[in-house]
Amino acid sequence: MPNHFRTRTLNKIVTENAPLPASALVESESQARAEPRKKVHLASPIIDAEMKAAALAALENEMMVMGESVFKFEEEFAKYCGTKYAVSTASGTAALSITFQALSIGHGNEVITTPFSFIATANSIVHAGADPIFADVEDSGMNLSPRKTRAKIGSKTRALMPVHLYGQPSRIDEFHELAAESGLSLIEDACQAHGAEFKGRKIGSIGDAGCFSFYPAKNMTVGGDGGIITTNNEELADAARSIRDCGRDKNSKYYHGRIGFTSRLNTVNAAIGRIQLKRLEAWNEARRRISEQYRKELENVRDIILPPLEASFEKAVYHLFVIRTKFRDQVKKRLADNGIETGIHYPRPIHLQAPYREKYGYAEGAFPLSESLSDEVLSLPMYPTLAEDEVVRVCEALKKSLVS
Repeated sequence: MPNHFRTRTLNKIVTENAPLPASALVESESQARAEPRKKVHLASPIIDAEMKAAALAALENEMMVMGESVFKFEEEFAKYCGTKYAVSTASGTAALSITFQALSIGHGNEVITTPFSFIATANSIVHAGADPIFADVEDSGMNLSPRKTRAKIGSKTRALMPVHLYGQPSRIDEFHELAAESGLSLIEDACQAHGAEFKGRKIGSIGDAGCFSFYPAKNMTVGGDGGIITTNNEELADAARSIRDCGRDKNSKYYHGRIGFTSRLNTVNAAIGRIQLKRLEAWNEARRRISEQYRKELENVRDIILPPLEASFEKAVYHLFVIRTKFRDQVKKRLADNGIETGIHYPRPIHLQAPYREKYGYAEGAFPLSESLSDEVLSLPMYPTLAEDEVVRVCEALKKSLVS
């Protein structure tokens, strides 16, 4: 289920660590009642004064739908990612599904992806009318395996869709080679990887298209739901613009060449997104510093596995900092008792969700590595304004929680 994260409202523009505002106070099991402590949240989206001002200016001066801020945001996001085009949508899920439809991928076609992701990854394929075909994750890691993907390619396969899960780049060069030699489209599910890099290129600029989500817990948001498609393919971009806008013909109001959706990004959201994009690089660097501190504090702790280390040619952006432990439920409860919020991303792999069991006949054991991850993963607090002493507190509580 989606979390309803607290939103931080800051009076000043924030690009570095800053103290949290007053929040809920909690008492740990071993703490005297006279010494309550602030709760450490899993995520803490930021809305600052400049974002509020931009939102108000958009409301007062622009069309509420498809206003100037939408087109400026698209231009700026495309430039940031290093692509020619960006097409905004109402959500990350919509970005993925519209991309498939813009590529004429639908009934009778298959798209290979991972079962270890949020369900929207596979839902977007179904929304387009195609069938998701799953391949398991890497033998040591959390992203889709190129080798296992190759084994699933068949006569109906039209596209590959690796996910850059938790902000960790997938082995996108291998997927690119595989797609090229097989004549397939390559779609990057970059919904958790804003600003991540692979061999000097931004994630979202390597495949035929990249798709991002701006859900409030992501590395950047738009003050609500939203998504965007990045691509260098002009035909794909034009089709996506039409599909997201009721199938409308270019430069026409009442003539429609496609069966489209109403899936536009609101102008006020785009205005907020433009300011968030300016903050993204600094926020990502803060996340990387926090991840380094987590690694330092937890590197020799028994019974936990830290996230895979990035290669020298990768730049992860740590949308989430996810550990693995066979004592996951025990650790989660004990951290909660000490006022530390954690998450499970994700407690059930997609192929074992009810609609996929019923439609495709999946059962336990189909993708054992993904199923193992679902039993062990635990997301620790991660956001740019998480203070060093809060990271220490999380780590100390985590170590104690592993003691029987």
